Amino acid sequence: MHRFFVEGVRELGDEVALAQDDARKARVVLRLRDGDRVEIADSGSQAFVASVAIRGDAVVATLAEAIPDARGETLRVDVAQAVPKGSKMDFVVEKLTELGVARILPFVSERCVARDAGAPRVERWRRLARAAALQCGRREIPEVAQPSGFDELLARFAGYDLILFAWELAPDRPLRETLPALLAGATRVLAVVGPEGGFSHDEAERAQAAGARQVRLGRRILRTETAALALVAVLEYASEGAALGSVPELGTSAS
Repeated sequence: MHRFFVEGVRELGDEVALAQDDARKARVVLRLRDGDRVEIADSGSQAFVASVAIRGDAVVATLAEAIPDARGETLRVDVAQAVPKGSKMDFVVEKLTELGVARILPFVSERCVARDAGAPRVERWRRLARAAALQCGRREIPEVAQPSGFDELLARFAGYDLILFAWELAPDRPLRETLPALLAGATRVLAVVGPEGGFSHDEAERAQAAGARQVRLGRRILRTETAALALVAVLEYASEGAALGSVPELGTSAS
């Protein structure tokens, strides 16, 4: 079934109107008709089977059946990504959404090349996150926060059980050796990835003083748009109970 997101927490029997763009897609692109069945996901990560009714340019869905959530308890992973230049952040947002990240925190650090991350770019990232969530079958859309400075990012560290600070000059120990102990008892993890030029020593020291654990991702230096994806993929693997001891080393993440 085709899936659509609606705002708010819903209940069986509710009638919900699709957003304007979704309604147009349902009518014009998908050519849905009265009585066709779709899947509706709400802001509470609930999913429902619904039947649609076409009312002029509007499309209304009646929530008829709850879809059980077969997912087990998993680790909540947020990613703080230094804003890269050009359209690289588009790629990062899309792929992190596919990997299941709960929240994306763009920020600007000392060596960022791109420093203009105004409202139009943020709205674009949010649209990309929404589209990627629909494509990959997620029940929720990850939040894409307003870009912040490095000091604001450090202030957020207190809300996490574990902060992984990817840096090419971190102690040279493979994640397969260090990650199991770091994850023990953690439910909320923040992965922090720097810009094209990497983090400065001062930033790395300040992050460590604020509670971050410096990590390397292996022998090679990854691009900024690759590093977060590699780290989140390893965390996803770990959260599903796989043996990290069998994970091969990934490339180094300075940036």
